[in-house]
Amino acid sequence: MRKNINFIFAALFGLAAAACSSPEKMAEMAENVTVKCEPAVLEVVAGTIDATVAVTYPEDYFHPKAILEVTPVIVYEGGEVAMEPFYFQGEKVKDNYEVVPSAGTTVTKKVHFAYAPGMENCYLELRGVVSHKSDKVDMPSKKVADGANTTYMLVDRKGALDLKADNYQEVIKQTAEGQILYQINNATVRNSQLKSQSIKDYQAALQEILANERKTIVSTDVVAYASPDGKEDLNAKLSDNRSKSAEKAYGKVTKKIAVDAPVNVTSIAEDWEGFQELVAASDLADKELIIRVLSMYSDPAVREKEIKNMSAVYSTLAKEVLPELRRARFIANVEYKNYTNEELLSLIEENIDVLDETAILRAATLVKNNDQKVNLYKKAIEKFNSAAAQYNLAVTYINMNELEKAEAALEACAKDADYNNAKGVIALRKDNLEEAAKLFALAGNATSVKNAAVIDILKGNYQAAAAKLAGSTECNGALAQILVGNYAAAEKMTCQCAKSYYVRAVAAARQGNAEAVKANLEKACKNEKLAARAAKDVEFAQYR
Repeated sequence: MRKNINFIFAALFGLAAAACSSPEKMAEMAENVTVKCEPAVLEVVAGTIDATVAVTYPEDYFHPKAILEVTPVIVYEGGEVAMEPFYFQGEKVKDNYEVVPSAGTTVTKKVHFAYAPGMENCYLELRGVVSHKSDKVDMPSKKVADGANTTYMLVDRKGALDLKADNYQEVIKQTAEGQILYQINNATVRNSQLKSQSIKDYQAALQEILANERKTIVSTDVVAYASPDGKEDLNAKLSDNRSKSAEKAYGKVTKKIAVDAPVNVTSIAEDWEGFQELVAASDLADKELIIRVLSMYSDPAVREKEIKNMSAVYSTLAKEVLPELRRARFIANVEYKNYTNEELLSLIEENIDVLDETAILRAATLVKNNDQKVNLYKKAIEKFNSAAAQYNLAVTYINMNELEKAEAALEACAKDADYNNAKGVIALRKDNLEEAAKLFALAGNATSVKNAAVIDILKGNYQAAAAKLAGSTECNGALAQILVGNYAAAEKMTCQCAKSYYVRAVAAARQGNAEAVKANLEKACKNEKLAARAAKDVEFAQYR
């Protein structure tokens, strides 16, 4: 029995010896070598393809005196790219390569390739040449992985930019005002006051408003005051009585003027606010001292006492200031309907000189043609020295991808957050990612954070990008979430552009939803570039 066992071992040894007796035999038995790749589908990250390849050589495969040269090669439509080869040697070779023993082993190596266009439809293979003495034999190529996934390249890298606000008001709040004056400690409206210049101007203003189809009186305030001298409780009663007489006087003032708006009647016991305004506008030598007293004391009685202590100026106040505060004001609250969008578009062609700065800035946002935007911003800069137009001109140049003109325009802008973000977008478009990242960090506003996330995606920092774009319903935000495995984010997108449907299709493909893949690709592939991409995209390999 022992003799038979020895015979069997001898026979097996003979077979093994025969198996590795030459390079030709190693080539013939190459199918016994197993290869695994992680990831199984190659992925492009930050412009490179990296993978880990594990090659398992079985027992009695590797000839102890052989040298094996293994070259990883990416094969794609545009050609092929080979890495520097790896070298392995049998255990009896006296060289410095990695040893593969006759007992077999698994060798793990990292492969690295720079991405080139066309590699999204490629495969990775290993090519080998085994040599022993003077014999060299080509090994059968072994396909390792398909690829490569380029989904991150869907990121919109143009950069987000904010225009300076135009501050254009569709409705402008205006007022028209007149007033009547009372004698000291008196609430009777004198006839002379109803014929005063203030009232005549007020009536004329009302007539002009009613004749202007753009203006509407929405309400009128009748406010009666007492001057801030005397006891507070008496002043409160006095101002209340004045409000009643003022309401009647208002009816007389507007008797022949058809003002159809509610009238709000109020009283203010002591007109300290008016007092401060009149003092500030006066030529009084001690007006700064008086204003300081008003800021130091909030109690009306204390204020009055401290001011009366300034005997040198109090007589002047009593003569020139206090009588102006024994009054009632008629305030018409007016809404002016500004130019509509249609009117603005017409006026920039027919009569642009009637437009103010804010109107020109608004008009520039309405026109579609970038050259026309440029002309409007230049007009606002020339006529109004508009800082907002100067910055918006730079933004328009960036949107036109005329980066040198944009940089020149930015030189005249304030170095604020918008400026730094715009400079960062220019750097991003020039592919200077490090400079762009510094500028976005310096800007520190919400828009620059979105732009910084673009750099994170381009560099393969997907978690950082997803954090920056958390909650975003834009395409880049959904893409960042998909890259970290949060596919539900695609459903929250509000964008309806072709690329957004492509991103939705990617999310659906990763979740195995064939119906959603088809529906979204039908919409996305109306764009010719996306249609060409989809035809080769490894994301959709199983749906073709």
